[in-house]
Amino acid sequence: MLSNTLDLNTSNSRNAGSSVFSKTEHSIIAAYLIMAGIISILSNIIVLGIFIKYKELRTPTNAVIVNLALTDIGVSSIGYPMSAASDLHGSWKFGYSGCQIYAALNIFFGMVSIGLLTVVAIDRYLTICCPDVGRRMTTSTYVSMILGAWINGLFWALMPIIGWASYAPDPTGATCTINWRENDVSFVSYTMMVIVVNFIVPLTVMFYCYYHVTQSMRLHAVQNSTTNLHRDWAEQADVTKMSVIMILMFLLAWSPYSIVCLWACFGDPKKIPPSMAIIAPLFAKSSTFYNPCIYVAANKRFRKAMFAMFKCQPHQAVLETSSVPMNMPQSHNNA
Repeated sequence: MLSNTLDLNTSNSRNAGSSVFSKTEHSIIAAYLIMAGIISILSNIIVLGIFIKYKELRTPTNAVIVNLALTDIGVSSIGYPMSAASDLHGSWKFGYSGCQIYAALNIFFGMVSIGLLTVVAIDRYLTICCPDVGRRMTTSTYVSMILGAWINGLFWALMPIIGWASYAPDPTGATCTINWRENDVSFVSYTMMVIVVNFIVPLTVMFYCYYHVTQSMRLHAVQNSTTNLHRDWAEQADVTKMSVIMILMFLLAWSPYSIVCLWACFGDPKKIPPSMAIIAPLFAKSSTFYNPCIYVAANKRFRKAMFAMFKCQPHQAVLETSSVPMNMPQSHNNA
């Protein structure tokens, strides 16, 4: 522990004296983090506010969205301020313990978020493609899946603290992450397992689920009568839009970070451009403020609830219409 602390202090001193970014560039990054953090916190508080105000929306399915909002608030309220303060300072300013806490919480919330995205994909698949199975999904089933996402995130966040890989300031010196500059066996094995378990597998599940959701929607549109086509297609179109955006934004957010980690595993970490080293985690964190747009604005019922909340309308104004497929398994409410 003492050795790690000395190494960290040495690294901090070096980075503070010769930062790869200028003061102006650090300030730009800090401004971005502050703005993104404010947007993320406010938008996710709105998500939570909708569920607090309209108890009819508190279904097991929608509980996944609530948990996703909580992870986004966690990153925005803890990770963004510490990183922004360090950028304004020009180097990491919270010491060794702060580095461990910051990096672990970011990995924790990030891995939980990815797990919850996978749960949403599975829910979409079962609801649209296997409605008989979807209707049998109980509250306990959803609790188990959500809890699994949190436990998975906790496991991978704790591993570098207890010795499998490690956390340290990145080359910019203004933020902490997995110490990919030390690409030893411990780092390589940890990184590869994280990429497989928390990137490749979730991405495969999402692609499989959303591909079959899209196919089912097309078949639904062809087979339905003209009378029912307009209403059903409007509801299915919401799911299509949400599904496509989800998988594209997942790739956009986490691909740069995965590329940096793979580069560090199989290449020379010293050759990773500093700009890429800082952009990769920023992209991963960006999901905190676009998630509400995907999971709320793309859902008609949530969107209507949001407008009704702002206008102080009664519950009936929100719930008088049928819900979008996010709530199709009616047995949820009776579970």
